[in-house]
Amino acid sequence: MKYLFDFFLAVSLNGLSYYIASFVLRNGLPIWQALIIGFSVVSLGALTEALGSPMWLIVLVPFPVGMFLLYSFLQVPVSQWFLTYLLTLAIYTVIHIPMSYFFDFHSLIPAWKLS
Repeated sequence: MKYLFDFFLAVSLNGLSYYIASFVLRNGLPIWQALIIGFSVVSLGALTEALGSPMWLIVLVPFPVGMFLLYSFLQVPVSQWFLTYLLTLAIYTVIHIPMSYFFDFHSLIPAWKLS
C-alpha cells in the first residue's frame, strides 16, 4: 500500500512541476495533461527499476518521454518548449529536496538520496 501511495504522490508532484513551469511561462498546459506526463514519466521509471536496470538508466529513461509529451501537448516553438522543460527540471529539483530531506521520499529522483 505504501508503494501505491508513493507512486501516486510521485505522479502528482511530477505533474505539478510540469504544470507550474507551464503556468509561469504562460504556455497554458492543462493540469490533466501535466498529470499524464507525470504518470508516464513515473511509470516508465518504475518499470525500468522493476526490470532491475542500473540506477543511471532508471534516471535517464524517463527524460525523452517527458520531453516528447511536453512538446506534443504545448505545441509551441522549440525554444519555448526547451525553456519550459528547463524550468520544469528546476521546479522538480526544488520539490525533490524538501521531500527527500524532511519526508524520506526519494521516488522523484531515485538515485539522488539527500537524507
